[in-house]
Amino acid sequence: MEQGVVGLAVGFILGGAVSDLVASIVENILNPLIGIALGDTNLDAMSLALGGEAVLTYGVVLTVFINFIVIAAFVYWAVKKLGLDKLDAEKEDE
Repeated sequence: MEQGVVGLAVGFILGGAVSDLVASIVENILNPLIGIALGDTNLDAMSLALGGEAVLTYGVVLTVFINFIVIAAFVYWAVKKLGLDKLDAEKEDE
């Protein structure tokens, strides 16, 4: 029981750290590169004006989507490649 709680706490701490790291990489490295490829230097500032008053800031949505994809890929890699999925299977067999 204690190991499960400690593991959960470590997971939350590492999850926050990975999230901050990914957000920084996406914001400072990937967004400028994608922005340049799309013709704008700041991906977050990309928007579409509708009717003069409404503004759709799709650049922010793209940034959040990229963050999600990178974090999901990292979690998948960590679980599959490090064999973390097998730990639960071994615990259930006992």
